[in-house]
Amino acid sequence: MSGDDPLSSQPFSWTRRADGSVIVSYHAAPVTALRGNAAARFLTRVDGADDTAAQQLMARVTGNFKRGNERRGAR
Repeated sequence: MSGDDPLSSQPFSWTRRADGSVIVSYHAAPVTALRGNAAARFLTRVDGADDTAAQQLMARVTGNFKRGNERRGAR
Protein backbone atom coordinates (compact mmCIF):
# COMPACT_ATOMS: atom_id res chain seq x y z
CA MET A 1 0.00 0.00 0.00
CA SER A 2 1.41 3.36 -1.01
CA GLY A 3 1.26 6.30 1.37
CA ASP A 4 0.87 8.67 -1.57
CA ASP A 5 -2.30 7.08 -2.93
CA PRO A 6 -5.30 7.20 -0.56
CA LEU A 7 -7.30 5.05 -2.99
CA SER A 8 -4.88 2.12 -2.78
CA SER A 9 -6.77 0.78 0.27
CA GLN A 10 -9.95 0.74 -1.86
CA PRO A 11 -12.13 2.79 0.52
CA PHE A 12 -15.04 3.09 -1.94
CA SER A 13 -17.68 0.51 -2.80
CA TRP A 14 -20.99 0.56 -4.65
CA THR A 15 -24.29 -1.30 -4.57
CA ARG A 16 -27.01 -1.46 -7.20
CA ARG A 17 -30.50 -1.37 -5.71
CA ALA A 18 -33.64 -3.02 -7.07
CA ASP A 19 -35.04 0.33 -8.23
CA GLY A 20 -31.99 0.86 -10.49
CA SER A 21 -30.28 3.42 -8.29
CA VAL A 22 -26.67 3.02 -7.23
CA ILE A 23 -25.39 3.73 -3.71
CA VAL A 24 -21.70 4.69 -3.47
CA SER A 25 -20.14 4.19 -0.04
CA TYR A 26 -16.90 5.32 1.59
CA HIS A 27 -15.58 2.93 4.24
CA ALA A 28 -18.99 1.18 4.17
CA ALA A 29 -20.89 4.40 4.94
CA PRO A 30 -23.30 5.51 2.19
CA VAL A 31 -22.13 8.79 0.68
CA THR A 32 -24.21 9.39 -2.43
CA ALA A 33 -27.08 7.92 -4.41
CA LEU A 34 -27.13 7.96 -8.19
CA ARG A 35 -30.45 7.68 -9.97
CA GLY A 36 -31.66 7.64 -13.55
CA ASN A 37 -29.13 8.67 -16.19
CA ALA A 38 -26.38 9.24 -13.63
CA ALA A 39 -26.74 5.66 -12.35
CA ALA A 40 -26.79 4.24 -15.88
CA ARG A 41 -23.70 6.27 -16.85
CA PHE A 42 -21.88 5.12 -13.69
CA LEU A 43 -22.71 1.45 -14.32
CA THR A 44 -21.49 1.72 -17.92
CA ARG A 45 -18.20 3.27 -16.82
CA VAL A 46 -17.54 0.97 -13.86
CA ASP A 47 -18.30 -2.20 -15.87
CA GLY A 48 -14.96 -3.62 -16.93
CA ALA A 49 -12.92 -0.96 -15.12
CA ASP A 50 -9.96 -2.19 -13.11
CA ASP A 51 -9.90 -1.61 -9.35
CA THR A 52 -7.90 1.61 -9.54
CA ALA A 53 -10.11 3.15 -12.23
CA ALA A 54 -13.25 2.11 -10.34
CA GLN A 55 -11.95 3.75 -7.13
CA GLN A 56 -11.17 6.96 -9.02
CA LEU A 57 -14.63 6.96 -10.62
CA MET A 58 -16.35 6.50 -7.26
CA ALA A 59 -14.21 9.26 -5.71
CA ARG A 60 -15.28 11.61 -8.49
CA VAL A 61 -19.01 10.88 -8.22
CA THR A 62 -18.93 11.42 -4.46
CA GLY A 63 -16.98 14.66 -4.77
CA ASN A 64 -14.36 13.22 -2.40
CA PHE A 65 -11.47 13.54 -4.82
CA LYS A 66 -8.44 15.81 -4.79
CA ARG A 67 -8.00 17.35 -8.22
CA GLY A 68 -4.63 18.94 -7.48
CA ASN A 69 -5.91 22.49 -7.87
CA GLU A 70 -6.94 23.16 -4.28
CA ARG A 71 -5.24 26.10 -2.64
CA ARG A 72 -3.38 25.62 0.58
CA GLY A 73 -4.32 27.94 3.45
CA ALA A 74 -1.83 30.53 4.63
CA ARG A 75 0.43 29.12 7.32
